[in-house]
Amino acid sequence: MKNSAIQASTFSFLTDLKDNNNREWFAVNKSRYEQAHQNMIQFADGLLEKMIVHDNISTASGKASLFRIYADTRFSKDKTPYKTHWGLRFGRATDFLRGGIYVHIEPGHSFVGGGFFSPNADDLLRIRQDIELNYEDWNKLFADPKIKNTFGNLRGEQVKTAPKGFAKDHPGIDFLRHKQFILSHTFTDKEVLAADFASKLDETIQQFRPFFDYMSEVLTTNTNGEPTV
Repeated sequence: MKNSAIQASTFSFLTDLKDNNNREWFAVNKSRYEQAHQNMIQFADGLLEKMIVHDNISTASGKASLFRIYADTRFSKDKTPYKTHWGLRFGRATDFLRGGIYVHIEPGHSFVGGGFFSPNADDLLRIRQDIELNYEDWNKLFADPKIKNTFGNLRGEQVKTAPKGFAKDHPGIDFLRHKQFILSHTFTDKEVLAADFASKLDETIQQFRPFFDYMSEVLTTNTNGEPTV
């Protein structure tokens, strides 16, 4: 098992970068970035080792999960050149294991998110069809203590009223309005810097499973429950 603790120096690098988000400062502190980046690769490798015990993850390595720290400013009003957080994304493998996991590490704002961040049009329609037919199952799913106590309510972008083709007064309208279907859980800085954080994070990720399993079943069947893949 890899040494996967996040170092305090990795946090302090992000804090200082936030206060000095320019290329000149970054060039002078390049060695600090490289050390922090390597620490995050080790953390991600350790987390991945834990995740593959209980799930089929398509992401090949911790390094492959890690987003670049260089910000894409081409279409953004914010022209600061660097992100002030570490982001990791893990995909689930095969058509039968749907959903993705995102880990965000930032002083004062660390969290894990899991779900469906940008479902394509066909998947979004299929999800909404299931909500329309089985909204009571959705209510039960999100009342499950494993989900409710760990993640709270379903999150994600929503349409303002009702999606086209669905009734505004449908009893499942709060779910139908969603364009994204995301669960998230926050962590304190103390939790993130603890030696056992990778284990605690993995335990939290396992709590996504009832949600992932339900959505996988929906997205691999039609409205009659017949397999589509």
